[in-house]
Amino acid sequence: MEPTTGLILRRITQTELSVSAHKLATVILDAIAWKEGFNGLSRGTAAFTLADLACKMNISRQYLTELLAELEASELELRREKPNGKFAPWLFRFAAFDAEGDDQDVESGTGDTSLSRDKDNKTVFSGQITISAGSNVFQTCWAELIKAAKTALPCWNVDTQVIWDRFLAFNLARGNDKVPAGFLLGFMRRWRTSPGTGIRPEAAPTSEQAPDPRERELHDQIKAAPSGNRQFHASDLCRLIGQAAYEARVLEIIRQFGCPRFTATLAVHGRAVIAGEIAR
Repeated sequence: MEPTTGLILRRITQTELSVSAHKLATVILDAIAWKEGFNGLSRGTAAFTLADLACKMNISRQYLTELLAELEASELELRREKPNGKFAPWLFRFAAFDAEGDDQDVESGTGDTSLSRDKDNKTVFSGQITISAGSNVFQTCWAELIKAAKTALPCWNVDTQVIWDRFLAFNLARGNDKVPAGFLLGFMRRWRTSPGTGIRPEAAPTSEQAPDPRERELHDQIKAAPSGNRQFHASDLCRLIGQAAYEARVLEIIRQFGCPRFTATLAVHGRAVIAGEIAR
C-alpha cells in the first residue's frame, strides 16, 4: 500500500528526534505533493529553499543544517537534491517510505487517505514549460490552468497574459530555457504588484510629439558648453564683452525661448563657445 500523510506523521512521532527536528519533519511533510505532478513535483516530494525553511522554523541557517543532518541520519532517511539549477528550490523526500511493503503495521487505513489522494481538490501543474519570449499564453495549454489557479492567489485580478509575460521575463532574465511547471504556480503564489503597475487597465499609448525646433536649438546651445565650467565661462565672457553686454545676452535668450535665467545663462555660454569667443 502507498504511504500516506497519516503513516508518515505516525512514523515521525515514533522516531527518536529532537523537538526541533520533529517540527522540521512535519513542516516538510505538510508540503509534500501527494498527487504526481502537483506543483511540478513527483509524488512524495516537497520543495523548499533553505531560506524558506529557516524562516518557517524561525531558526538560523546553521541550525537548520544541523536539523537536516539529524533527519538524514534518522530512520526517516530524509533525502534532498537540487536537480534544477542553483536558483531552484531543494527537493525533499523521506526515503524510508520509498520501498512499499505490506509489513508496515502503522499504515493508514483507507479512510485516512482522502485528503492526500483526492484528485479533484488541487489544480495540477505538471510537465515542463519552455521559456520563449513573446509567446501567447492562449495558444498554450497553460492559460486555463492559470485562470483556474489565480482565483485564490494574490494575482486573482491580473490578466492571464500579463502573468504569463512576467513569468517568461523572470526566467529569461535568469537564463532558464525550460522549467518545471510547478514554478509557474510558485511564481503566481509570490505575486507582488508594484505601485502603479500590474493591475491597472492599459493606458492609451501616448503619442510621441516631435521635439520643438526652438527647444532643440536651445538644447544644442547649452550642450556646447559644459555646465560644470559655467563660472569660468561667465568670467571669461564678462572679461571679453563686459558685464552689461553679458546681461543683455542673457535677457535676449530669456525673451527668445521663455526659459529660466539659469538655462539662459548656459545657452549664452554655449553660443560664445560656438562663436569661438571663449574656450569650451
